[in-house]
Parts: sequence; structure tokens; C-alpha cells
Amino acid sequence: MTDWCLFLRPLAAACSLIMLAGCTTSTMPISMDERQKALPEQRLALVQHQEPLSGPVSLEEALARALKYNLDSRVKLMEEALAMRQFDLSRVDLLPRLTMAAGYTSRNNDLASSSEDYATGEQSLVPSISSERQRSVVDLGLSWNVLDLGVSYYQSRQNADRLLVAQERRRKTVHQVMQQVRQAYWQMVGAQMMEKPLQGIISDARKALADSRKVQAERLVSPMETLGYQRQLLEIIRQLESVNDELSQARPRLASLMNMEPGVSFEVVVPENRQIHRLTMSLEQVEEAALLNRPELMEARYNERIGVLETRKAMARLMPGIEFSVGTHYDSNDFLVNKSWRDAGLRVSWNLLNVLNAPAIMGAAKAQEELAHHQHMALSMAVLTQSHVAYRDYRGRLGQHELAQELNQIEQQILEQTRNATRTDMQSRLQEVRAAASALVAELRDHHSYASLQVAYGQLLATIGWDPLPAEVERRDLAGLRESLHETDARWVRQLGGGP
Repeated sequence: MTDWCLFLRPLAAACSLIMLAGCTTSTMPISMDERQKALPEQRLALVQHQEPLSGPVSLEEALARALKYNLDSRVKLMEEALAMRQFDLSRVDLLPRLTMAAGYTSRNNDLASSSEDYATGEQSLVPSISSERQRSVVDLGLSWNVLDLGVSYYQSRQNADRLLVAQERRRKTVHQVMQQVRQAYWQMVGAQMMEKPLQGIISDARKALADSRKVQAERLVSPMETLGYQRQLLEIIRQLESVNDELSQARPRLASLMNMEPGVSFEVVVPENRQIHRLTMSLEQVEEAALLNRPELMEARYNERIGVLETRKAMARLMPGIEFSVGTHYDSNDFLVNKSWRDAGLRVSWNLLNVLNAPAIMGAAKAQEELAHHQHMALSMAVLTQSHVAYRDYRGRLGQHELAQELNQIEQQILEQTRNATRTDMQSRLQEVRAAASALVAELRDHHSYASLQVAYGQLLATIGWDPLPAEVERRDLAGLRESLHETDARWVRQLGGGP
């Protein structure tokens, strides 16, 4: 009875500790005070370690800041770094397993045993002790399973391809960020150029509206004529305010892409001359370049290779496993003649259920391989379609920009003629405001068409899949990035056959 008490007491204590730990575990939501205290540090972490702006932002500057500081790009870089670490870990699985174990045991009485005769059932040996009450053991073993080696080899190759997939996804993110920056930048250029003229025309229209209301109050003109005049002025103001609201969104959008706070004030560099890229690459050349360079297709190719390796890995799992082992051991038991010894072994094991399920296992692996292949084919067709669309879109945008330029020139001439013929009556004032608004809208369309042309140019570059930067983005400062972007843009112009 005493022995049982000695055994049950530590067991009861251990169970009590486990139950106490389970009862004390509960949900701990983050309080509002903790979130409030973390806000300053969080806002600082969003924009820290960034070079401050030193003047107006050029296109190369905006692209460089987006590629270096944009959080989406940094997330993809971290994913690539994680894939690299996983690849390094998978290579460790190719090594043999080296295990070391040590332990200590203690009991309250001696481990004694006796024997009895098999035929008579009588005790044949007196009780004897072959183990001490307290003893410690140490084991060091090296084992190597050939089956695990084969599976780990294919797994390591798959992780190597997954690392390449992460790199292609980072390339895709770079292309997307560049496209978004290019679009926001040219919208910002148009907004910056048209901000003052737009506010001036809105002010003139509101002044003309106020004068009209004075005339209406004095009943100098018929009410219907005055109301019609005011309706047209309000319609012009509404359209201009809508345009102003749209243009005002360009600055925070570009600031967000450069990982700057949305409320920060900055200006962009307005190019003196508009660069028009005249394409000489044929549609077939664009398609070929896209099929060779697009990151999505490269990712599909690597996924296809991963599917093939999955099939080979499934085949390797069907083979019997051969395990070699060697080890050295030590036991402090004084009853042992040899307290330390070494051993070696060879063991063959085979999971026969895997052999019975071989058709299902191989079928699943083959299905995954075929799925990756068909995804590659479908993506190739999508890339070809995107190449056609991007090529023709740029051609169309080029024609639309030329028409917008001609229309803008005509509207400016109409405005000049209207101002020369302006009299003091309301209708002449309305015609001048309407002509000024039309001229401004035409100029906005001209800028918008050029911005759309630049966006289409960027979309064409993204469709082709040309890389704007080397892989070591993190190791370059902004000056180095700007220089690389400038050199890359010049090379693209030469390859596309375009120029100012």
C-alpha cells in the first residue's frame, strides 16, 4: 500500500498541474488602450528609413521610390526570402539523422526478478537484481534511410523551384507597381498643370453666376432667359468641379505608391517635351517576347516541373526503405559487465498498403502534373491575347492622342476668337465662359490622352515582361535605382524602335 501511495502522489500532482494550466488559459483580446499606444510606433514604422524628398518628383524618382519602399514589393521580397530559407532547410533533410539521447531513472525499490521451470512451474532461480535503483544512460546514433533520402531529394528540388516561383511573383509585383506608378504620375502631371487654369475658370463661372443673379433680382432681363443662362453656368461648374475632384485624387494615389503619407505635399516634374514612342516591333515579335519573358509563364513552367517531381516523389514512396544505423551507448548500471558499447544495423521496411494503393497514388500525382501542364497552356493563350490587346491598344491610343491634340488647338483658337469678340451682355459673357470651359476640357483631354498613351506604353512593357531592374533591389540606394531605370528605359526605346 505504501508503494502505491509513493507512485500515486507524483502522478496526482502532475495531473493537478495540467488541469490548472488548462483552466487558466483564456482568450486575451488586445484592448483599445494597447492599440492606441501602438499607433505612433506603427505610423513611424510605415515610413521610417526612407530618404526625404529634395524637390519635384520625376518619373524615375517615383518608380525608384515605389520599387524600394512600396509595401507590396517588400512583402514579395520577404516571401522570396522565406522561400530561400525553406529551400535551405530542405537540403538539411538530405543528411543522415544524428540523434543523441540522455536520461536518468530512479525507483524506490530494487528491480528484482526470478525464473520458474517451464515444465513443472516451480521456481528455478532465486530472485536476483540486475539493475541499480538509480541509473543514467547516454545514446548517440547515426541513421540513414535510403527511401527518405530519395523523397527528400525530390522535395528539395521542388523547394528550389518554389524559390524560383517566388522570384517570378516578385517580378510580377514589380511590373504591376511600375504600371500603377506610371499611371498615377501622368495623372499627377495633368492635375498639376491644369490646377490653376481650372480654378480660374470655375471662379469666372461663379462670378458670372453671381452677376446673373443680380440681374435677375433687378428684373432687367426676362426670367426665362436668366434661368436658362444660370442653368448653363451651373452645368459648366458641375462638370469642372467633377474634373477637379478627379484630378485631386492623383497626388494621394501617387504618394501611396511611393509609401508616403497621403496628406504630404509635393510636386512632380512636368516634362518640357512629350516623348512619343513610335513602335517598329511587329506583333509577332511582341508575342514572342511575351512568351519568353512573362513572369506568369515562368511561374507556370516551374509549377509544371514541380508536378513532374511530385510524380517521381510518389513513385519513390512506393519503394522499400533500407535504413543503415550505427550508434554508441553508455549505461551507468554497475551490474553490467560492459557499460559502454557500439552497434550497427541494417533494416528493410516496406509499406505493403502503399503497393496496394499504388494506382491511386500514381493517378493523383499524374493528375496534378497534367493540371499544371494545362494551366501552362491556358496561361500561354491568355498571354498571347494580352499581347494583341496591349499592342493594338497602344496603336489606338497613339491615334486618339493625335486627334486630341488637333481638337485642343482648335478649341484654343475658338477661345481666342471669342475673347476678341466679347461684349458686355450676358450672352457674350456666357459664350466666353463656355468657350473657356470647352478649351480647358479639350486641354484636359489632350493631357489625358497623353497620360493614357504612357499607360498603354507601360502596359505593353509589362505585357512583354521585360525587367526594369536587377534582382538586388534591396542593396541599391535611390540614386542607383534611378540610374538603372534611366538606362533600362533607353534600352527599351531602342528595342521597341521608338523615339521622341
